[in-house]
Amino acid sequence: MKAYIKDQIKKSYETKQKIYQDELLLNKIEEVAKKCVALYRGDKKTILAGNGGSAADAQHIAAELVGRYGFDRPSIPSLALTTDTSNLTAIGNDYGYDQVFSRQLEGMGQEGDIFIGISTSGNSVNIVKAFESAKKKNIMTVALTGRDGGAMAKMADFALVVPSESIPRIQESHILIGHILCDIIEKEIFSDGVEA
Repeated sequence: MKAYIKDQIKKSYETKQKIYQDELLLNKIEEVAKKCVALYRGDKKTILAGNGGSAADAQHIAAELVGRYGFDRPSIPSLALTTDTSNLTAIGNDYGYDQVFSRQLEGMGQEGDIFIGISTSGNSVNIVKAFESAKKKNIMTVALTGRDGGAMAKMADFALVVPSESIPRIQESHILIGHILCDIIEKEIFSDGVEA
């Protein structure tokens, strides 16, 4: 069993090593961080959504921004569209599950906001539809995906595609990327920035 545990850790490390060596992906992460900082300075917010484990990741990232990541500072406006059960069930019942995020974006999203859609396959229909709503409102879109990026990678302003076919490895890397974004945003806005 210990050999299996070590193998799982090794596979996680190998996926992160691929990200570490992917200059194009690293450049995209940096660009997203810079855009987020600029938009936050203009009093905009981040909106996130995903399904299942990706819903938990959306809530996790939003909580890091609203609460704190590395140090005490003012709250950064961010919300996950996965947390309001009344919205989710009402919209799902009246319009269908495909509309649970797009409908919320229509009501709460504003021009200049940031929408981060999280899906390991990049093909979650309700996230794709949320991207469509975001585009109509001139909301910046970020796809946090894996595999080949799916439909979301083609639609997004920025596609952060984890180079893996494994759902667990993709999800682990999504949180790594989310933490990096939170760290940079927090330091750039409320401290001396991030060292080059």
